[in-house]
Amino acid sequence: MMYAKPPKKLLIMNILDILRKYTDENHRLSQNDILEILEREYQMKTERKAVKRNLMDLIEFGYDIEYSDSLRMIKGRNGELEESHILSDFYLNHEFTDSELRLLVDSVMFSTHIPSEQSQRLVKKLKGLSNIYFDSRVRYIVKPPVEKTDNRQLFYNIELLDEAISKGRKVRFHYTEYRSDKKPHKRMRADGTVRDYVINPYHMAAREGKYYLICNYDKYDDVTNYRIDRICDIEILDEAAKPFESLPEANGRRLNIKEYMTKHPYMFASEDVHAVFRIDKIILSDTIDMFGKNIRLTDETDEQITVTVTVNEMAVEQFAKAFTPFVEIIAPQRLREQMIDNMRIGLKKYRKTIRRDE
Repeated sequence: MMYAKPPKKLLIMNILDILRKYTDENHRLSQNDILEILEREYQMKTERKAVKRNLMDLIEFGYDIEYSDSLRMIKGRNGELEESHILSDFYLNHEFTDSELRLLVDSVMFSTHIPSEQSQRLVKKLKGLSNIYFDSRVRYIVKPPVEKTDNRQLFYNIELLDEAISKGRKVRFHYTEYRSDKKPHKRMRADGTVRDYVINPYHMAAREGKYYLICNYDKYDDVTNYRIDRICDIEILDEAAKPFESLPEANGRRLNIKEYMTKHPYMFASEDVHAVFRIDKIILSDTIDMFGKNIRLTDETDEQITVTVTVNEMAVEQFAKAFTPFVEIIAPQRLREQMIDNMRIGLKKYRKTIRRDE
């Protein structure tokens, strides 16, 4: 049967699309399968030889396509037996495995800093990197399972901040916070005008499903963090940013993002301290999750162990609050006293509640 030759570029693109949509290691196609799909879904008729030729071209172009090669003997034109290779079971090794894509999809869906509508678009793009079988397995994820930010400027913010960081420029923006109406409002000055933030941006980092800008508020000489999903009305300024290494706490060094994130598990902006605290061993895994494996462990008993770590002061306080029954801060003394005050204030409130209930 004779076929009108389809445009070569279109044919090879459609064959590649078929491999992307319908194949993986567990789902393979023969050349006849590809012919049928071309005709059924792409309204394209061609010859088996053309399919084979384009498959070989794709492999030559560098696409990671696997197939089986079966050898059989057939009679040649002169009547003698000749070897013939039958190529079948074609499939494309996708750039991402299904487990990798699932991890990325879940990361997007559970990230509170990505608006719902943009989450859905990102997930759709991620699913497009695999095949129809992956799509069917994650089809039940139709709505984000967590509360999302209301800020639709997120990706615009990221784009501008990335440009400002790469060019070493300051940025100006407004910052929002929620009020009792459960809606974000721009932070105001005491006189009722909107507060401008002029910032020296250094790095962007994700922590606990939220996305932060690590930066310096231009009026001061310390490092602070702002939620990128709460930034709005951002603009890049012509003025050069203050170098990170010029800040007092940098000690002339450039920003070490790994070290910074380890010392700021809650992304609070405060001084680093040499902290010592005694914990019940039942929360040792939580402690390592929070502060990393560089902590020093001493004075171990059957039930308790002492932890020593250099870390952001507010992070230690927050950790101690979260695990109050299982943590005793030993040093620094001011932080120990702060925790005692916190518990005293909390206990006073609970006692008031008890009296009211009685």
